[in-house]
Amino acid sequence: MEKPVIRTKCPNFSSGPCAKRPGWTVDALKNALLGRSHRSKEGKARLQEVSDRMKKVLNLPADYRIGVVAGSDTGAVELAMWTMLGPRPVDIFGWESFGKGWITDAVKFLKLPKVNEYKADYGKLPDLKKANPANDIIFTWNGTTSGVKVPNLDWLPANHEGIVICDATSGVFAMEMDFTKLDVVTFSWQKVLGGEAAHGVIILSPKGVRRMEEQNPKITWPVPKIFRLVDEGKLKPGELEYNTVNTPSMLCVEDAIDALKWAESIGGSPALVKRSNANLAAFEKWVAKSSWIDFLAETRETRSNTSVCFKIKAEWFLKLSDEDRTKAAKKITSMLDKEGVAYDINSYGKAPAGIRVWCGATVETSDIEALTPWLDWAYEAVAKEYSREAVK
Repeated sequence: MEKPVIRTKCPNFSSGPCAKRPGWTVDALKNALLGRSHRSKEGKARLQEVSDRMKKVLNLPADYRIGVVAGSDTGAVELAMWTMLGPRPVDIFGWESFGKGWITDAVKFLKLPKVNEYKADYGKLPDLKKANPANDIIFTWNGTTSGVKVPNLDWLPANHEGIVICDATSGVFAMEMDFTKLDVVTFSWQKVLGGEAAHGVIILSPKGVRRMEEQNPKITWPVPKIFRLVDEGKLKPGELEYNTVNTPSMLCVEDAIDALKWAESIGGSPALVKRSNANLAAFEKWVAKSSWIDFLAETRETRSNTSVCFKIKAEWFLKLSDEDRTKAAKKITSMLDKEGVAYDINSYGKAPAGIRVWCGATVETSDIEALTPWLDWAYEAVAKEYSREAVK
């Protein structure tokens, strides 16, 4: 196969931090509030703006609260677990690296007395219908390392008594979500919005706020200061929206505001979802004609439209050892890196050897369409190399 002629205009397909919004330049940060306190009047106004714009783009219920916390999405999930769990048994669903990590935290570190673990291998979902209406629930909306998402929330019990904590990073802004069924939603703007790293976001329903306030004086384990949002038994006005516990980067806040303005300009959340779906559709069209590649997700309805994970199904590849499969897959991605057409598309380290391409809303469909011939080209070159080695 000859080397393709058409090249990707933006080769950034990392699953985090992700590609910047189309047309982004550093000039977008020229009004950043640098050298000023985040607790100044102007600093609080910027933080309030980023909270308000996120709430508007996501069309959150009016009584939900949203704000910036430390430690990216991981910090936001940990904050919720360390300050809200305890009163009820917990059902945790994990089908990839991060979701299974929440199980480890609940069992090994928080040492919760009753944790029900529901797990599945990469590419699959556990049985979500096992969720108990009397229990707290923790689940990941979209498995960034597996390319498997929950298709909807129909499985959540009606009149749920416990709280529902949803790790929604790489899902929020790109997938339709019914926030009225969720009490805690966490994410990082480094994903679908293409923002910078280190900052997390937490969304709390009124029920979630009540749990945090009621549970705070009953906590028996050490809680890091950056997780302590409740003061004197209350999550006071502004404590999420603009009065952050730790010092945020005002440069990153400005960048997030820019991304949200772009999102608003193209039509808000529906437009972001549409762009991500169009990118997945371009991949689906390619996979349908391919003899060597397939989605890691086993069903179409659970297929992610952001962190798209692929497995190599060619017979010669499947005959290799796990170590050699990893090497072969990296040879494919390294060729595209060297050509400057696709960066950072290796599969996650603990996932099956393959390819992972971010195709969230900041990625142009034309770049996905330009990338697929290059993937075929690199695969064919590596397949021929292994064929020659087999003959020897």
